[in-house]
Amino acid sequence: MSEQTWNPSEILRRTLWIGGAQWAGKSTVARILAHRHGLTAYHYDYHDARGHQDRRIARRVALGQSLQDPPPDTVWVHTTPEAMAAETLAGFPDRFDWALDDLRGLYSPRPIIAEGWGLRPELVAPLLDSPHRMVVLVPSEDFRRHQLNTLPRAAAMGIQTSDPARAQANRVARDRLVAEDAVRQAEAHGIRVIEVDGSRAAFAVADEVTEWFGEALTGTG
Repeated sequence: MSEQTWNPSEILRRTLWIGGAQWAGKSTVARILAHRHGLTAYHYDYHDARGHQDRRIARRVALGQSLQDPPPDTVWVHTTPEAMAAETLAGFPDRFDWALDDLRGLYSPRPIIAEGWGLRPELVAPLLDSPHRMVVLVPSEDFRRHQLNTLPRAAAMGIQTSDPARAQANRVARDRLVAEDAVRQAEAHGIRVIEVDGSRAAFAVADEVTEWFGEALTGTG
C-alpha cells in the first residue's frame, strides 16, 4: 500500500475559493460542486461562528480588550453602516488566518472548495497560482431584497436590540458596503465576479462557476 502524505501547503495550493456577499448562494453552489465532483467543502461562516471563539478571545486578550461582547445596541443600533463595514473589513485578515489553520489541517485526495464572505479576494489572491481558482458571488439588489424577505436567517437577526428595525437596516447596509468592496478587490486581482439575480437556478450558477474553475476543478490543474 502506498503511503498517503499530508502536505498543508499543497492543501492550500489545490483549494478552490468562493467568496463574495451575504445571501448570494455561496454555500449552495459549493455544496453542488462538492457533490458533483467529490470535493471536500469548507464552510467559512460555520467555522467562524462556532469554532473560532477561543482564538477570538485570545485576540482580545492580546489587544487588551474586554473579554465581554459589547452590548447589542452598541454593535447594531448606535453606529453607522460605514463604521460597521470598516470594522468588519479590518477584522477579516485575522479571521482569514484562522480559516487557513482549519484548511491546513484537512486532508483530501481531491481539491477542497472553501466558501464564505470572509474569504476576501485580496487575502486569497497571494495564495493563487491562477485567478481561475476563485470566484466572487454577489446578489443583485433585487435578489438581495428577495433573500431578505424569504430567508428567515436573513430577515431576522436573532439578537435583541432596542430598535430591531434600525439594527436590521444597519446590518443590510453594512453587508452591501462589504459586498461592493469585495467586487472592487476581485476586479483588481482579475478574479471573476458573478452577479446572482435569481433568474437562474443554483445549478445554473454552479455551471458558470464550474466553467470558470475549468481545469482547476476537473483535476488537471
